[in-house]
Order: sequence, then C-alpha cells, then structure tokens
Amino acid sequence: MEREKALELVKKQLTEHRYQHTLGVMETAITLAGRYGADEKKAEVAAIFHDYAKFRPKDEMKEIIVAQRFPRDLLEFNTELWHAPVGAYLVEKEAGITDREVLNAIRYHTSGRANMTLLEKVIYLADYIEPGRHFPGVDEVREMAKENLDRALIKAVQNTILFLMKKNQTVYPETVFTYNDLINKLED
Repeated sequence: MEREKALELVKKQLTEHRYQHTLGVMETAITLAGRYGADEKKAEVAAIFHDYAKFRPKDEMKEIIVAQRFPRDLLEFNTELWHAPVGAYLVEKEAGITDREVLNAIRYHTSGRANMTLLEKVIYLADYIEPGRHFPGVDEVREMAKENLDRALIKAVQNTILFLMKKNQTVYPETVFTYNDLINKLED
C-alpha cells in the first residue's frame, strides 16, 4: 500500500496528537530499517498502522480478543496492550494488509515476544524512541539505537518493566519473555 493512502486510512482512526506520533514512528522505523537491514517498505507500512486500533472502544477490542481466540490472558492485563493484536487483526480486515511480517510487527509492538524478527524489533523500538517521546531514559535508548539494535531494545524493555513495577502495575508475561530472550541471545 502506498504511503499516502495508508496515512489517509490511519488519520481517520487517530487523534491529531497520535497521528503526529505515527509520523514520527514511521520516519524512525525507516531509519532503523535502513541502518539494520530490515525491509524499509514493510517498516513504513507497519509503523503507519501500528496504532490503528488505539482508540477503538474497549468493548469492541475485548469482543475481538475473545472472538479471534487471542491469548485470553490479555484480558487480565492493562488494556493498553489490547490495541496491538486487535490492530493487526483490523488492519488485515479493514485495510487489506496481508503480509504476516507487517501484521506481526503491529501485533507485538507493545508486548514484544521471544524470538522477535528484525522488523518486529524495528517497530517496537521506533515506537519507543520516536522524536515526539519525552520521558526519562528515552534519550539513552535513542543513542543506543544508533549503535546496537538489540542492546537498545533490551534497555527499552527493561525501562518499560521498571516503569510498570514502580507504578505497582502488572507486567505482561510476554514482555518478560521478550527481555529474557534478548538477554540470553546477547550472552551467546
């Protein structure tokens, strides 16, 4: 799908602030893809659509999670996780994107997963470090992303887990698996 058409579809689903975030993720994803050898076009499409379901009603997302037999444990964790797998589903159904790599990059951009593909890593990290993000630790991860994708990703996941723990929030198990997998592979 061409960039302008994709952006037009996505803009209808987002607030202006979230649309600007999406543009930042898109540019960051293209840069990271170029730096680390991922497919830049797939990175662009996944980045554009990564928050497609962000503002869908919670009831609609819950119905899709149940109907599509997504992992039921999703319903036991923060609803912020829901828009990623639901978004992948809706992007396929409503926008006609069928590329599994692109859909999985959307699906796992909030939780991560063990054995992430290069494209999944690019989208996860681009979402975390896009220029509009301002929070403690983001500048360090941006600098790390210039040198080593996996080390930057580890730091981003670590920061996310620590943030959730400091707020006494639960951590989705897949995010812990992501961290452990990345650490184990780094030591190999």
